[in-house]
Amino acid sequence: MSASLTEVKGEGSGKSPYLAARDEWNERYRDLIVAARNWRLLAVTSSVVALVAVLGLIVIGAKPKVIPYIVAVDNLGKVVSEGTAVQASVADDRLKRAALWSWVQDWRMVSSDATVEKNAIERVYAQIGNGTPAAIRISDAYRDGSPLKLAQTETVSVNVRALYASSKDSYEVEWTETTFDLKGEQIGTQNLKGVITISIHPPEDEGLARVNPLGIYVTNVSWSKVL
Repeated sequence: MSASLTEVKGEGSGKSPYLAARDEWNERYRDLIVAARNWRLLAVTSSVVALVAVLGLIVIGAKPKVIPYIVAVDNLGKVVSEGTAVQASVADDRLKRAALWSWVQDWRMVSSDATVEKNAIERVYAQIGNGTPAAIRISDAYRDGSPLKLAQTETVSVNVRALYASSKDSYEVEWTETTFDLKGEQIGTQNLKGVITISIHPPEDEGLARVNPLGIYVTNVSWSKVL
């Protein structure tokens, strides 16, 4: 009877049979417990990764869709070609000056070819900011001296002699206008100077990119004759 009680209490072995049974249970099911914990951790991690990916797609989809263009210029600084690109940067000073160079020539020229003249006028307005002082002044100048009307008696060629930045958004320009009669005989020469203020708005669709690929808009312009 005494031996039985000792065996039950575990005095002979030094460990309670209940403790021994718990240890055996832990050994048998430890791997299953660890595996279950790892799977739960993996599931939580996967959910977080998926949530971050979805939020990233939402943010990317919410960004404005801008079609970037690359513009190539020749050795004179004139735009010769443009096309879509993976990434484009804001036009540098050389490209700005080249665009304004062409703009002044289109604005002041008078061609005997009506189609050439109309295309030049369209290019001029394509690079003027809507509702700006430049839009008002250029429209008034065209109304006071319509190139299409002047072309009935004379033509004017424009030679831009200098164009340089006077501030971040302003450029000073000097040019010479040579007037010819309809027979091609030179009848006069006039030197002029002006100040042009611009703003940059990269095109957001293909239509704007084709008429103003650099997104350079004249917002103000003033000019005078050089005596």
